[in-house]
Amino acid sequence: MKKLLFVLLILLHSMPLSAAQGFSSLEEQMTGEEFRAAGLDKLTAQEREALNQWIRSHSLATLATPAAAATEAAAPEQATGDRRGFPDADDDEDRAPITSRIVGKFSGWDGQSVFRLENGMIWEQTDKDKFYIREVENPVAIIERGMFGIWRLHIEGHDSECRVKRIQ
Repeated sequence: MKKLLFVLLILLHSMPLSAAQGFSSLEEQMTGEEFRAAGLDKLTAQEREALNQWIRSHSLATLATPAAAATEAAAPEQATGDRRGFPDADDDEDRAPITSRIVGKFSGWDGQSVFRLENGMIWEQTDKDKFYIREVENPVAIIERGMFGIWRLHIEGHDSECRVKRIQ
């Protein structure tokens, strides 16, 4: 069971940003060997569909939902057009740290994490560092620009940080 949860966690973090209708099932995303190794071949068709539905509803594809759009529209950074972190942005203009909360449950990063913030920004981990903590709800994330245009994210109350780039 732990192995299955681990595989699901990896899949959730590695899913590309795409619309909900473009969702690929586990069967389509995994090789036959990976599918069997995770024990998913033992599930009934109904259990696999329930699992795929859960992943679909908890993936980043939910960004297109009306609730997410309302959150983004109400976010002050989005309303003012905060472009910090994008390659075409003039980051020398505003070097202030970006402080927001990570939406939902957070238990660390694994080398390919995506961070969706309450302010509407989405950042992706660019290094392969790993950091794990006991799961917390909506922790405060602080993103600061370092030397050579590198952005670093850290969680309030913890010493670890990872490099990130803004993807939305």
